[in-house]
Amino acid sequence: MDRTTRLTVVTEPRRRVVRQQAASTSPRLRDVAATRTSLEYRVLFLAVAGLSLLGLPMVLSASSVSSVLTGGSPYSLFERQCIFMAAAVAVGLVAYFLVPMERLRRFRFVLPFTSMALLVAVFLPGIGHYAGGSSRWIGVGPIQVQPSELMKISIVVFAADLLARRSARTDYWAAMVRPLLIILVASAGLIMKQPDLGTAIVIACITFVMMFTAGVPIRVLSGTVAAGALPAAYLALHASYRRDRLLSFVNPIAHASSTGYQVVQSLSTLAMGGIGGNGIGGSAATWGFLPNAHTDFVFAVIGGNLGLVGSVAVIALFGLFGWAGLRIAGREQDLFSRYVAVGITCWILCQAVINVGGVIDALPVTGIPLPFISYGGSALVAEMAGAGLLLGLARRQPVAEQ
Repeated sequence: MDRTTRLTVVTEPRRRVVRQQAASTSPRLRDVAATRTSLEYRVLFLAVAGLSLLGLPMVLSASSVSSVLTGGSPYSLFERQCIFMAAAVAVGLVAYFLVPMERLRRFRFVLPFTSMALLVAVFLPGIGHYAGGSSRWIGVGPIQVQPSELMKISIVVFAADLLARRSARTDYWAAMVRPLLIILVASAGLIMKQPDLGTAIVIACITFVMMFTAGVPIRVLSGTVAAGALPAAYLALHASYRRDRLLSFVNPIAHASSTGYQVVQSLSTLAMGGIGGNGIGGSAATWGFLPNAHTDFVFAVIGGNLGLVGSVAVIALFGLFGWAGLRIAGREQDLFSRYVAVGITCWILCQAVINVGGVIDALPVTGIPLPFISYGGSALVAEMAGAGLLLGLARRQPVAEQ
């Protein structure tokens, strides 16, 4: 072996090591990794910002005429929604910057029991506020708070802590399922009494999805659902207005002059929107064609104004929210943080599915708002707080671990 060959044999392994070290610290590779790990964060931010900014002109379009008819200015409800949005963004920023998961976990008992106390206070004379056939708010004057919205984030935090602490005891169902069922039944019962069937369904969905994520056996979950199906069916059919809604859901055209009126008007509004829509303010819902257009049926307003294109875009934004939320949860090593991410993602997606399903007559109408878009303060603040927690979790995830 000549001298050149010997030098090649000796130095080649060393060159490979140097090349590997250089590649591992290459700025381009670091940028690629950073872009990859921040993709979920950017997608989540885009989805929340897009839905929130879209909601403002939709609320203005749906409420301007009704605001004038009630003696106000065309911008009355729109201005209030802008105030709600500003307050929601402020709460979201606080959750984003100042509430790490360790601090949030300290409130695992305070949040649910405070929410339960507020749910009880709704029915107290002088504290609870009765409107539209429901008693869901507490407050004084124009400042009204809906405690059931706080219950959503409370059940997420409580369930995440319980499931994380007892993750090794999935074989003993009572250790994980029974405490959650107690909180679920108590809170859902109070919410149903308001009455608010939609929020009770959302809280139940959050609880069961989080238990499924934590590894609770399918047979236990299915048995629990089966055991609760009978009382749930009784509650759904016991009240006449709920029973009428279910009957109108089967055939809304046959009840177009009574309980199916809103659904028929909603479908007509969507149909008149066509592919490209009639433009902002051009929907028939602007002129009182559709009741509750700026709250429960704002998705029909989107379809009327922006057509099929706008409706699909909204659904796509919720899909991006779900994709980013689950990706953030999947990359999280801490169990509590992972379950919080799953709970928040499930909360927003379930509420969106139930709302859109009611608008297009795929599900019974339950009267819950479309997240980030519908008019309202309590729901928007709670949703933005959840989004802030999720974005903060994504920001704090170490690049190397992801």
